[in-house]
This record gives sequence, C-alpha cells and structure tokens, in this order.
Amino acid sequence: MQPLSHLESFVRSAETGSFSAAARQLGLTPAAVSKNVARLEASLGLRLFQRSTRKLTLTEGGERLLHQVAGALATLADAVAGAAEADRQPTGTLKVSMGQAFGREYVVPLLGEFLARYPAVLPDWHFDNRQVDLIGEGFDAAIGGGIELTPGLVARELARIHVVAVAAPHYLAGKAHPSHPAELAALDSIVRRSSPTGRIRPWTLRNIAGDEVAVQVRPRLIFSDPEAMCSAAMRGLGVALVPMPFALPGLQSGALLRLLPGWYDDAGPLSLYYPSKKLLPAKTRVFVDFVVEQFRAQGFAQRVHGAQAAA
Repeated sequence: MQPLSHLESFVRSAETGSFSAAARQLGLTPAAVSKNVARLEASLGLRLFQRSTRKLTLTEGGERLLHQVAGALATLADAVAGAAEADRQPTGTLKVSMGQAFGREYVVPLLGEFLARYPAVLPDWHFDNRQVDLIGEGFDAAIGGGIELTPGLVARELARIHVVAVAAPHYLAGKAHPSHPAELAALDSIVRRSSPTGRIRPWTLRNIAGDEVAVQVRPRLIFSDPEAMCSAAMRGLGVALVPMPFALPGLQSGALLRLLPGWYDDAGPLSLYYPSKKLLPAKTRVFVDFVVEQFRAQGFAQRVHGAQAAA
C-alpha cells in the first residue's frame, strides 16, 4: 500500500501542474514533493508525469491513477479535517482573493462582525484585480466576476453585475439629459479598455422590455479601471458606463447621477468561489455562509440591479 504522503504529493502536483505549487499547499519543499512522486513512480513501476522546465503533464498512466485516487483521497482528508474541527471553533489562516475597490467598499466593512464571531480565524486577504487559480495558488475562496468555473470549484452567486451610465450633475448642467441610449453619442464618454484583451469595450444597453441598443460613443478618456472611471465622472469629465457596485457610492452621495434609468448591460454574475469539497474546512465554510448571509441581509443584489427605474 502506498504511503498517503506519496499519493497526496502526486494528486496535488497533478491538480496544480507543478511541484512548487503542490509544495506550497502541502507545506513541504518542492524537492520533497518531487521525491515523493519519484518514490511512488518507482514502487508502481510507472511513469506518472512528463516533466519539462515549464510544467508537468500527466502520462496516460498518471491520468488513470489520478482518476482512481483523487476523489477517495479528498474524501479521506475531508473526513479527518471534519473530525478534528467538529468540537472546536473554526481556526486557521483564511486566504481570500477579491478586487481592490470592491473588497474595500463591500467586504472589509464586514470584518468586524466576522472576527467577533470567529476570533480564531486569521483573514489573509489579497486585493488583486485579476483571476487567481484557487487550487494552484492555495486560496480558500475568491470573490469576483468572470472567473472561469473550472473542475473542482463551486460558485455561489451574490448578484448580477449590471453596468449603467452615470455622470456628475455639474457635467450635465445646461445639457439635455438623454432619453434614449443613442443620444449618449452627443456626450463625452469615459470608456474602458479590457485588461485581458486590450480592446475598448463596446457600449450596449438593454431594458426590461428586451430592447437592445449598441451605442456609438465619443471617447474623451480611456481607462482600464472602473473605480478610476467613476472618479473621473465625478469630476465632470464625461459619461461613464460602469458596474453598479462601483457607481453605487457616488449615486448614493449625489456625486453621480444615473442616466437612462432602466437601461443597463448585464456583465454576468458576481460570485463567491471556493473548492468543491464534500467537507470544507470550517474556516472556509463559515466564511462562505457569512458573506452570503450578509449580502442577502443588505439587499445587495437589489441595490445593484440595473433594471431598476432609478438607482
């Protein structure tokens, strides 16, 4: 029978694609993980990986072994963790990724109550405007939109990301407020460049009746960050089409006005992502439940719904 440490090193290396990433998850050195896998290969008389300087690739035999043991190993690890945590408070470092502006505005304010409930949990939160590899980088959870739901992940939707047109009251002073999306072409626009593609994102708006309009805009500024777009709009530099979570603080304070109420674009779900284990570590389980509970109690999905007649 193979030692569990050898099997775990193999499974983590296969899931992450490298000995280094597996070592970070297991608390070992890359050399130790590589040695465990080599010993497993030697005892089986089977090569499990094709190795290169850039990545690991499973052989046919490795694919077969991963399919046979990964689920059973995860179930065993979850059972041990669940038994250890059954009679004590959730504990440990909670590594979570979230967007910079979104995290500051909507998640950090929840920390006081979370820490009061779970004092033995240490939040280790990473504020990055990028899609992280939860399993490969050892994250317990992530909050964001547009994250690919790869095998091994679960998503809990918090709200739809609706994009709306906003501008500062003093920018609109003396100008006719648009009554149809096509009229936005007459105003200066603050447009967004997509970070992944480098292309300018087109403006398309729809309403609850199902009408959809592609808007021809007059770019005045090009930014890659929606928070910066809102800031520029507040300074009267033009009309911005931004996700509601970023626009909401300005709309509530009166620094921004919603143009074309009822018209919006749907950019997909904002979700909380975490590994799909039958028995999550207690620290992850309570965090997921807490965030979902708080966002629901605050009516977050309704507050950022772009189909509302007014913001």
